[in-house]
Amino acid sequence: MILGITGGTGCGKTTLLKVIEAQGGLVLDCDAIYHELLKTDAKLLSDIENRFPGTVENGVLQRKKLGAIVFADEKALLDLNEITHGAVGQEVARRLSAEKPALAAIDAIALFEGNLSQFCNITVAVTAPFADRVQRLQKRDNISEEYAKKRIAAQHDADWFRQRCDCILENNGTEMQFYYKCIAFLEELGIIEK
Repeated sequence: MILGITGGTGCGKTTLLKVIEAQGGLVLDCDAIYHELLKTDAKLLSDIENRFPGTVENGVLQRKKLGAIVFADEKALLDLNEITHGAVGQEVARRLSAEKPALAAIDAIALFEGNLSQFCNITVAVTAPFADRVQRLQKRDNISEEYAKKRIAAQHDADWFRQRCDCILENNGTEMQFYYKCIAFLEELGIIEK
């Protein structure tokens, strides 16, 4: 079974992913895969450089230069996403094909935009109350409340995920309560025996 795990930052996806990993599941973190590809995939860097000249120097992506371009131009951001989502999707497909896991989770904020949901048997959004997310982000990333709010506001809201995902896991309690909610959810799916 392949689960697609998505949801905004600070919602608690990591807790669910750790439970899946503890059950022997393969966890594919698409953000980590993207950063690995920036170091290993010459074609990805070439595609970025061709579309955004001057953003790759000596084989290294200059993130600030690229960010200055794409965050000021919506079309540029869409172009970048098309390039990166394609590369990440190919790598996810390669890893799933190579490992053929009985259980896997694809962790992707852009599960639908990146067309990664095509690999999934079930898509799951982890959601959480706004105030809880702000506190978690402040604590986890050592950032101000204002910056945490801006990061959350820049992402899809819970309703967006509710409209697209097969299942919703609401993280509205303590970390331990959510851990047990994840266990119960995986029991319902037959991944963990009751």
